[in-house]
Amino acid sequence: MRARLFSASPSRSIKKKMPPKKAAAQEKKTLLGRPSNNLKIGIVGLPNVGKSSFFNALSETDLGKAANFPYATINPEEARIPVPDARFEWLCETYKPASRVPAFLTCIDIAGLTAGASTGAGLGNSFLSHVRAVDGIFQVIRAFDDAEVIHVEGDVDPLRDMEIIQTELRLKDIEWVEKALENLKRTGRSLGSTSLVDKARKEEIVSHPTPPNSNRFDHSFKITVEKVLKVLTVDGKDVRKAEWNNKEIDVVNGLSLLTAKPVTYLVNLSERDYIRKKNKWLPKIKGWIDANNPGDPLIPFSVSLEERLVVMSPEEKKEEETKIAATSALGKITQAGYSSLDVRTIPCRFMPQKKLTIIPRQLIRYFTCGPDEVRAWTIRRGTKAPQAAGVIHSDFENKFVCGEIMSYEDLKEYGSEVSVKAAGKLRQQGKPYEMVDGDIAYWKAGG
Repeated sequence: MRARLFSASPSRSIKKKMPPKKAAAQEKKTLLGRPSNNLKIGIVGLPNVGKSSFFNALSETDLGKAANFPYATINPEEARIPVPDARFEWLCETYKPASRVPAFLTCIDIAGLTAGASTGAGLGNSFLSHVRAVDGIFQVIRAFDDAEVIHVEGDVDPLRDMEIIQTELRLKDIEWVEKALENLKRTGRSLGSTSLVDKARKEEIVSHPTPPNSNRFDHSFKITVEKVLKVLTVDGKDVRKAEWNNKEIDVVNGLSLLTAKPVTYLVNLSERDYIRKKNKWLPKIKGWIDANNPGDPLIPFSVSLEERLVVMSPEEKKEEETKIAATSALGKITQAGYSSLDVRTIPCRFMPQKKLTIIPRQLIRYFTCGPDEVRAWTIRRGTKAPQAAGVIHSDFENKFVCGEIMSYEDLKEYGSEVSVKAAGKLRQQGKPYEMVDGDIAYWKAGG
């Protein structure tokens, strides 16, 4: 039996090197807006600027009530608009499915807004409640002259019209925020101070006020709401253009504010101006956006041209676009609307030399493919495999076993599922797997 030998001499103290500290994981940025897979965008603008005609062309329907008088639209119309995606088109060509279901953007035609809408003028209250229900805004701006199409303000002035809409949305937000603060104060005042219990309760509420529909009292809520009010009144900014941390964004999202919603400006030109790419108002509109809401996208288009093209066959449309040397802007508009709900530009507090920073895409798509159907599914970035499967049906999530996953890029490179599998690129993924944009998935669930 061999014994271990121990040295009797005093042991030297050896300093152990500490392992390097792990870099702190970067906090995921919370986005303004509701985390929804059913994205809704509202068409907003003054009466008679082309909103309903644009909606009809975009949706290829006649649901929108286009008429030469204000408030032709009262109840909002709704349509699902396919979002252009070259990957989806390639998959459909490859699988030749019986059914094709692309990603959709739900578009809503909302009644026209006028000055005074925030106090109920015209259809103001109805208009603003409909705007509050959407995730983003297409703001249609009239930049064409037509004596036969009346303007509610008497003449064509896009800058004035943009000021009216911005002012009314901000005023309504101010009203809602002031009510939220008043409710907090009222809750504190309603508690009597005659007993020690009431005093303690009042001190709790005053020091930890509560957001609406919550049983928790949080002092940061009141501070954030006061900051929102300052942004709207003192700073004169839309809420989406202020700096917010993640906790503040959670509060802002709960308020469902109008000026927190992303805006895409659509400038309605005459067909002639659109084709020749010239209009006296365009530089001024771009300047107004840069000064008031920098980073918001601007897309010129022509409703009158879109109305002509939408009734043509694909061959006729292509021939006409070649003839006039101009193309339809509807696909670009749909993609811009979808992207506005996905990629946000916000003020960057850490890099003052850069006025704007872009938050990476938060919405991604995966596909299910086969001879029966090719379908695009919209999910949030960071979604795990079981939850991605649950978008199709809750049973897929609850009884999740695994997913067979291949990337769109691999399928396109190798040409077929058999070749992808032979190359070892078809992977079996379990519950921890985080979905990647462009994944093609086949789900397995228990009985």
